[in-house]
Amino acid sequence: MAEVREIYKCEICGNIVEVLHGGAGQLVCCGQPMKAQAPQTADTSQEKHVPYVERQGNTYVVRVGENALHPMEDKHYIEWIELEVDGASCRKFLKPGDEPKAVFEVPEGKVVKAREYCNIHGLWIKE
Repeated sequence: MAEVREIYKCEICGNIVEVLHGGAGQLVCCGQPMKAQAPQTADTSQEKHVPYVERQGNTYVVRVGENALHPMEDKHYIEWIELEVDGASCRKFLKPGDEPKAVFEVPEGKVVKAREYCNIHGLWIKE
């Protein structure tokens, strides 16, 4: 059963979907079940993936990697960064060469979580 906000990936063609309305059944692409992307929370390699959130005035700044930024190369990069504040979501899509950072102007509130998606290492979250 798919849950709201879960991320799924097709292991054949690379399609990625986010569930907007959960329900019974199985998500299928290219004739095979899509794989749920379990969010990871701790870096264990040299590349940094855990989102780092900082409040700066009237904005939230989300960087991928607190002290060392994630690479943004053609073959290895952050596809998107998302911030959820009091139930509202903001997302920035990135491409190779961009800085792995997003600035969101949202009213001050309780940051529920930041998520990001690495094209190689999958989904990462910081709550």
